[in-house]
Amino acid sequence: MTPWTRARRDMAALLALGLALLVHGVTVALVVAGLLLIVLGWDTGIEPVWGAVLLAVAVVLRPRFGRLPDDGPVLLRADAPELFALIDEVAAVTGTTGVHAVAVCGDVNAAVTAYGPRRRRVLILGLGLWEVLGPRERVALLGHELGHFAHGDLRHGLVLHSALRSLLLWVDALAPSPAHTIWDTLFNLVAYLPRCAAYALLLLLDRLTLRAAQRAEYQADLSAARAGSTEGAVALTDRLLVARSVDAELRRESVAAQMTGGRAGRAAREAAEQGLWERIAAHVASVPGHEYERQLRVAARRGHSVDDTHPPTHLRRRCLTLRAPQPGLVACDDRRAAAVAAELGPARAVVAREVIRHHAG
Repeated sequence: MTPWTRARRDMAALLALGLALLVHGVTVALVVAGLLLIVLGWDTGIEPVWGAVLLAVAVVLRPRFGRLPDDGPVLLRADAPELFALIDEVAAVTGTTGVHAVAVCGDVNAAVTAYGPRRRRVLILGLGLWEVLGPRERVALLGHELGHFAHGDLRHGLVLHSALRSLLLWVDALAPSPAHTIWDTLFNLVAYLPRCAAYALLLLLDRLTLRAAQRAEYQADLSAARAGSTEGAVALTDRLLVARSVDAELRRESVAAQMTGGRAGRAAREAAEQGLWERIAAHVASVPGHEYERQLRVAARRGHSVDDTHPPTHLRRRCLTLRAPQPGLVACDDRRAAAVAAELGPARAVVAREVIRHHAG
């Protein structure tokens, strides 16, 4: 990286941080103005009312710290000690610490985030992806996700992440409503300029952090290779090429199970829940090698949109293969894999039920 490129990157990060602080400053200004109007305006009678309105607006538009996902099973350390031990080992290899919770869902994806004022870490583990991976690929997946913490991913930081969430909330709160009454029309007129300003800030903040988000993905892939081996990280990127196929298969399973009504339909759904993840893994295992090659060629021809936060998979794969092969520093033998699978067993059953009954839409 040249000094000029590094300077541009640092300038973009500083501008993004400044914009994020400006966003939070608006909320602080609303609180201060509201309190001053309430404390100093009692002689007029109307100013405290406006002060209360400003405080109410500040409460609505305040930055959110996020919360622990509650739309699926959540595992704590006591629930899955072997899984958390594996996560801790991967975290140590990637240069960070582990997570406080693992939220399990049916997505063909995985992610990390933080929640609450204390910024407790949570790993969101999508079984649609986890169940089609081998042991080394699962270690690589953990390495990739924890790598976002290790490398200081700009968008995962408290200030920027909460600013982006706040701007999304502002845009949503100021969205025009159907003009059924004169008050609806008045609100739409008054909110028009603030909504445009919030949307412009959101676009600008997104643009300033876009390159950092793309770079973070490459760095996270290197963490995946360090933890689970280059071979495991490359195989993980290959599985991402057929992610849409996995999601389509999950939907097919759900639709097929709901085609029959009554008692027979209930029995069909229960039967579909049994062995769902094994069938999904078998489906991915049946994908021939030439299909992966075709997907890579299609991705290369399609090119890369500058608006994507994730670099295209074929470029991520090439970045991994051009570097010296990594043997992988975290082992996951059959005993360990079986122990982790046993700990995930109850969550697998719950998520399978949710997928079969609610994934058809």
